[in-house]
Amino acid sequence: MSRINLGRLAVMVCGGLGVGPAAFAAGTACGSLTELKVPGIAISSAIAVAAGQFQPPSQGSGAAPVLAVPAFCRIVAIATPTSDSRITIEVWIPETTWNGKFQGVGTGGFAGSISYGALAEGIRRGYATASTDAGHTGDDLIFGHGHPEKIVDWAHRSVHLMSETGKLLVRNQTGRFPDRSYFNGCATGGHQAMMEVQRYPADYDGVVAGNPAADRTNEIVAYLWNWLHTHAPDGTNLVPPAKLQLLTTAAVAACDADDGVKDGVIDDPRRCRFEPASLLCTASASASCLTPMELAAVRKVYEGPKNPRTGHQIFPGWPLGSEGYGPGPGDGWRNFLDVPEPRRVGFFQYFVFNNHNWDWRSMDWDRDVAYIDAKMGFINATAHDLRPFRDRGGKIVMHTGWVDPILPAGDVIKYYEEVTEAMGGPDQTKAFMRLFLAPGMGHCNGGPGPNTFDALSALEAWVEKGVAPDRIIATRPARAGAGPRTRPLCVYPQVARWSGTGSTDDAANFSCVNEHSK
Repeated sequence: MSRINLGRLAVMVCGGLGVGPAAFAAGTACGSLTELKVPGIAISSAIAVAAGQFQPPSQGSGAAPVLAVPAFCRIVAIATPTSDSRITIEVWIPETTWNGKFQGVGTGGFAGSISYGALAEGIRRGYATASTDAGHTGDDLIFGHGHPEKIVDWAHRSVHLMSETGKLLVRNQTGRFPDRSYFNGCATGGHQAMMEVQRYPADYDGVVAGNPAADRTNEIVAYLWNWLHTHAPDGTNLVPPAKLQLLTTAAVAACDADDGVKDGVIDDPRRCRFEPASLLCTASASASCLTPMELAAVRKVYEGPKNPRTGHQIFPGWPLGSEGYGPGPGDGWRNFLDVPEPRRVGFFQYFVFNNHNWDWRSMDWDRDVAYIDAKMGFINATAHDLRPFRDRGGKIVMHTGWVDPILPAGDVIKYYEEVTEAMGGPDQTKAFMRLFLAPGMGHCNGGPGPNTFDALSALEAWVEKGVAPDRIIATRPARAGAGPRTRPLCVYPQVARWSGTGSTDDAANFSCVNEHSK
């Protein structure tokens, strides 16, 4: 089963409990939800949880953080849409503080885990909230080896079933369906948001799609490209991690003030005219310069993968300023360079070629890339015609960080511009879909720029009150040597510009203007 008819199943569930519609108006006690009879769905537990501290079950090494929660009904369901599927779904419904709305939340990477932190945040905001493990356990892509249905579950089916099952459980626990339904996710969660929009446009009234990894197949192809061009045949990293921070420092120094404000952030890396060759060693190699080999390697990452026969850009390159934006061991490009094998190489081994011993150095950048697109394109959320979602009144708030080292902002912009063309132009697209770029923000958060903001409230106001977001205020807390900062995130292609008076750390002194250029 891949789709639930909510109205039909509400009647079936009523009959399974031996009650009529009038009795349902008062809802069903939390503990009694295990008696629900839903085709393809087993309710394994339904427990009333008291307000206070909730300890999520461990999903890996170590105990999960304790979460502060209001009183809620915790429901665990198992969906089996195919004989090779086992999708875990958790639905949390506030006991007394429900706002009448439903929220689906996303996951990260290929993670087979429940997003407990997002569930807790959702019910604290009053939402009935649902999360899924996407049909497997852990982040190792071996789950898809010989299990094509599990790949479909991860790609889109699990979130759809979570969404419809979640709303059905809300109906039976509270006595009514949610007034509004929203999806909120970043990274893979952003990918899931766009899968819902494209494949199941009736599931949600609005989605927040953060840093959406829409073109997942070619993103992973790009990881392989980056690794191969920055490593010797024996696997030695050709670019010392310290050189990544050297590049970021030099790029920021060269382009920081391009937007009229010197604040340690590159506003739009596409406008940055920094030339990495300016760091080329003129004498002996040292930590303060790049050798010709190092320069050639990082240039390939900036360029991104291209088809050697046609010159076609397979995936955008990584932007200036994303090389080493943070002090942590996995920050910046170290996520995919300072590792013993290409990031997500299991995708090729287990999803594409079904060969654990597949040699990643054998990649044919023409034939193999075409084969990957043809075989695995169904995991991408790159459809451009979004009329079914738009015509239902659906709204999309999309955002991404300019120094995201995992998913380059160029891919998000490319997709948004392709949608804009398919939907008839900027005005027609902005009527239901808006993109916000965050200068200095990394992968969903982090980075030197303001990176904390409330996209969900902006989406709610748009869906429920017709107030389209023209800007979203992002914040960055005080840090060593710098006070707190707020900045507006503007609707693409607008950018934030300082008025010339007042603090440059105060969003009130900035306006959104049209001066975008590629």
